[in-house]
Amino acid sequence: MNCKNCNKALNNTQKFCDECGAKVIQNRLTPKVIAAQVNEQFISIDNRFFRTFIDLFKKPGTVIDSYITGTRKKYIDVLQYFAISLTLAGIQVFLMTTFFKEALVIDPEFMKTIESMPGQDKNPMADFDFSFFTKYQGLIYIIGVPLSAISSWLVYFFLGNRRYNFTEHLVLNLYYSAQIIIITAVLSILFLVLGLNYLILSSLIILPAFFYLGYVLKDVFKESHIETFAKFLLMMIIYAVIYMAVWIIIFIILAFTGTINI
Repeated sequence: MNCKNCNKALNNTQKFCDECGAKVIQNRLTPKVIAAQVNEQFISIDNRFFRTFIDLFKKPGTVIDSYITGTRKKYIDVLQYFAISLTLAGIQVFLMTTFFKEALVIDPEFMKTIESMPGQDKNPMADFDFSFFTKYQGLIYIIGVPLSAISSWLVYFFLGNRRYNFTEHLVLNLYYSAQIIIITAVLSILFLVLGLNYLILSSLIILPAFFYLGYVLKDVFKESHIETFAKFLLMMIIYAVIYMAVWIIIFIILAFTGTINI
């Protein structure tokens, strides 16, 4: 018998290929087999997805460091975890744009207050359609990860903690971003189904997300609270500057090509 993935010769008793690590599938596909695979990958509380999700709260440094140092059987792969988070975010956007369009409507009184503020007639963003951010939410999440990785790498590199290179900072920020996206998407779907104000959730999730990032940095780099807080603030400043610069460039390009109207 040969491995169906890499064609290496296998013993009949092997459950995994010792060359590529793929699971040896001997049974034909049946509803029972598919149900078992779905349970193993997504439903079982003992699977790697739930273990990764829980441990990213309990001990994020262990999850991130395990992946970086090559221990990758216990926790789900970082790219797969991020892909799952984007899938959940896509489901959230689909529900909002299909069944819960009213969740995207901003309170008229609030809009009147904004429009009555001084200088709004000269504001280039006054007529901007902010549904753009919902439509391209997945792209916004993807763009944000390398920008936050650049920010954290620059801060820790120039302040002397060079334990992780840029790619490893990218892994850190992928795990962190995926965790926040999953929580936001699940809570958003719950809010939509229960008829609660989605915009309130969007506001409430911001502060805990910042606290969680500080907690992740503290657990990963094992520095004092003061050092972590100082580097966190500097990272946020650098991130804000880079993020704004990137989006200004994107908006200029989109406006120039006629993709959006500003």
